[in-house]
Amino acid sequence: MTATIPFDQILSEMTDDERAAVDARAAGMLAEIDGLAELRRLAELTQGQVAETLNVKQPTVHQIEKRTDLYLSTLRRFVEAAGGELELRVSLPGKGAFKLTGIGELTSGSQR
Repeated sequence: MTATIPFDQILSEMTDDERAAVDARAAGMLAEIDGLAELRRLAELTQGQVAETLNVKQPTVHQIEKRTDLYLSTLRRFVEAAGGELELRVSLPGKGAFKLTGIGELTSGSQR
């Protein structure tokens, strides 16, 4: 049987660098949002409110939230309806991370 070790004891035995790495990972996990429904709830909006902003019916918002594959333009519109701004970040091995622009932009010829 394994003894339970209090979390405070684990932290006290870590180096400053190890604690900083744990804190950074915890902050990153807290900054992640699990799907569009969670984004909408974080924005304190109902499906009906988002639907009104998007000029669609509430069941359409429900369907968008459940999709696993979206057009970037649909995702951008949803995020903007929740009061946010969509940014795409790409990480390339050995090159770092970059903000990708011009993808999923709505043009004057696009349908809304």
